[in-house]
Amino acid sequence: MATVNSPMRGIFYAAPSPDEPPFVKEGQKVSKGDVLCLVEAFKMFNEVEAEQSGTIVRCLVENATEVDGDQPMFEIKLD
Repeated sequence: MATVNSPMRGIFYAAPSPDEPPFVKEGQKVSKGDVLCLVEAFKMFNEVEAEQSGTIVRCLVENATEVDGDQPMFEIKLD
């Protein structure tokens, strides 16, 4: 089991816009390079990508909430 941590302090967004589905859901398989979420910092939206392939076990952050740099956002079971 591993975590995907925020690369910076900002606002966590699970989806590209409020009326679209989230990038990932619990139980979903992801591949290295897949976009998992956005972190907005200084009015710029930064894509957070999976660094390894695996399955999303749990999202640890609520949508549109603040995250700190290096804060765990997802638990992922690695392949």
